[in-house]
Amino acid sequence: QVQLVESGGGLVQLGGSLRLSCAASGYTFGVTTMSWVRQAPGKGLEWISTITSGSRIQNYADSVKGRITISRDNFRDTLYLQMDNLKPEDTAVYYCAQGGRTGYKNNERGQGTQVTVSS
Repeated sequence: QVQLVESGGGLVQLGGSLRLSCAASGYTFGVTTMSWVRQAPGKGLEWISTITSGSRIQNYADSVKGRITISRDNFRDTLYLQMDNLKPEDTAVYYCAQGGRTGYKNNERGQGTQVTVSS
């Protein structure tokens, strides 16, 4: 079955960096558009980034544009999210998910990894 396992979260200070990873299995990762979404405390899911299967296209939410980079390694079936210049409002549980900006809502996502940014 589909498994998505996120890692790399943690506690970081304002302006710090983190690199999240998502290990995928149980399906053909290399032909699947993938996204990162997040859920802040008390809020709903927020889409933040999508990458197409061949990495040709990456899209970012305005709230994170210029501070994060999505990438993937189709040989390792792994999705990444490099986050720089982190802000307290980036505090959330981060999930990887199959699908694009809206399609992820109907697809599998992982258990999430907590990112906490202190000021």
